[in-house]
Amino acid sequence: MSIKDKFKKIRDGYVINQVKNLDIPNFETDNIHRYRVTFDGRVQKVGFRLEVCELAQRLSLTGFCKNLKSGKVLAELQGPKNRIDFLISYMESLKRIKIDRKVIQEMEIKKDEKDFLKENET
Repeated sequence: MSIKDKFKKIRDGYVINQVKNLDIPNFETDNIHRYRVTFDGRVQKVGFRLEVCELAQRLSLTGFCKNLKSGKVLAELQGPKNRIDFLISYMESLKRIKIDRKVIQEMEIKKDEKDFLKENET
């Protein structure tokens, strides 16, 4: 295993543990929304997608998260608006990540979606 792979494994373990131990608030019932969010900044090679996916799963959101060749990260988040807002705020609070800009677009809800996926780069 290369040094790069060892660091990635350590980072991924840290991210998973961080989200697993995060104190999730009790959310009020809220309307379901779907947003396409494009994050720009230091968002690749820092565990960003993994953290989004782990947290989205804990929040019972559906959708996906993937790296773009441009260096940005694209996420489609579906679920109660207050949970989506919590996820975005949490990601903005992380010190190892630097979100310079985010673009949020409301989208049509996908009724048959059941999971949150971490996708490969497109």
